[in-house]
Amino acid sequence: MDAPIKKKVDLELEVTTNNIGANPYHKWIHLAKTVDAWRIFPRAFVSVYIYLLYEVVTWFMTLDTPNLEQAGLVSIVVGAMAAVFGIYAGTSGQSNSFKGGEDK
Repeated sequence: MDAPIKKKVDLELEVTTNNIGANPYHKWIHLAKTVDAWRIFPRAFVSVYIYLLYEVVTWFMTLDTPNLEQAGLVSIVVGAMAAVFGIYAGTSGQSNSFKGGEDK
């Protein structure tokens, strides 16, 4: 068998951008990343739930003789607040991989 032929070749490349121009959705992507970074929807949800909790507790305290159903409602709303806050506090780095970071 013959030995393979070895050659050294100089290669020059020019990297250019694609021909479609700027990304037309760049502003929407920036807006989505901003909303995600500021956590607007989780903060709004927790704020509304805090308002609901306040209204339910003040309503319950104004009752003369609360019955079992009313006490159960207040107990569920107050107990669910702990779960809502726990979920809110535990999701700070949820989309870290989307932003280019590593998952924890």
